[in-house]
Amino acid sequence: MGLEREFCVDMLSEMHKIRIFEETVDDLYARGLVHGTMHLSIGQEASAVGSISALRDEDYILSTHRGHGHCIAKGADIKLMMAEFMGKETGYCRGRGGSMHIADMEGRNLGANGVVGGGIPLAVGVGLSLKMRGTDEIVMGFFGDGAANQGSFHESLNMAAIWCLPVVYVCENNQYGMSMSTRRAFKIENISQRAASYGMPGVTVDGNDVLEVYEAATEAVKRARAGEGPTLIECKTYRWKGHSKSDHERYRTKEEIKAWKKKDPIKRLREILIAEGVIGDEEARQIEEEARQTITEAVEYAQASPEPAVDTILEGVYA
Repeated sequence: MGLEREFCVDMLSEMHKIRIFEETVDDLYARGLVHGTMHLSIGQEASAVGSISALRDEDYILSTHRGHGHCIAKGADIKLMMAEFMGKETGYCRGRGGSMHIADMEGRNLGANGVVGGGIPLAVGVGLSLKMRGTDEIVMGFFGDGAANQGSFHESLNMAAIWCLPVVYVCENNQYGMSMSTRRAFKIENISQRAASYGMPGVTVDGNDVLEVYEAATEAVKRARAGEGPTLIECKTYRWKGHSKSDHERYRTKEEIKAWKKKDPIKRLREILIAEGVIGDEEARQIEEEARQTITEAVEYAQASPEPAVDTILEGVYA
């Protein structure tokens, strides 16, 4: 495997935190404690953790409406995340952003985005800024398979390529753009094939294999940091839950969902680490339990946090 023990353990821990966080907020939503809608990424944890693990702290990310995993993997304070979800004043955006618009500027997470593909052109702007300032920082922009058929995808990747910007684009292909299967939405086998037409490398990886994702992301980050321009990474993965909380999932079968659950990215990494003697069974259980305790403490913090004062309702409104 060739990776340090602590690094591998951290990846497993982060994946557990993402999974348990989303299972928890799903339950809180059902109990009326989280408002609005949300888009869960349960089953996609390897994509977020594997790609972001290749970044430095000072690098930037741009997320999506399905961005809880990105936020956690970039080092967010989960207590502040939970407070944001529950609409509390102590949340990252003072309870105004919620699930779809959460941001952590100190952690250089420039925010989730409720617009499909909205972060793709923003990554061009950030990349241009980094290049003009002469830093060796990069930006990693996430989007889904549905966003790859937006006009902004073509325009943005073309501009990032011709300007040789320090951008790594990560397409999380979870097989469905809302209820539209990629088998119907694309005439090509891999979305990464499109990269060739923009003059940049394109690679497709098993998005449920965190080590494979990390390897591809590391190479793409290295290129971007060296001034060699952008890369398109396609992570083929699957969301276990519906598109959003209003999704009745009539467009896919129980058999398909069951088959993908057998490819659970957390179970795969845990089994690899145990098989190679990196951790034992007891430590694996402890890692999961510590992640669960972190989420429990975050819920307690959020529940004890104050609601925003009504007289502050217009603060942060600019239009």
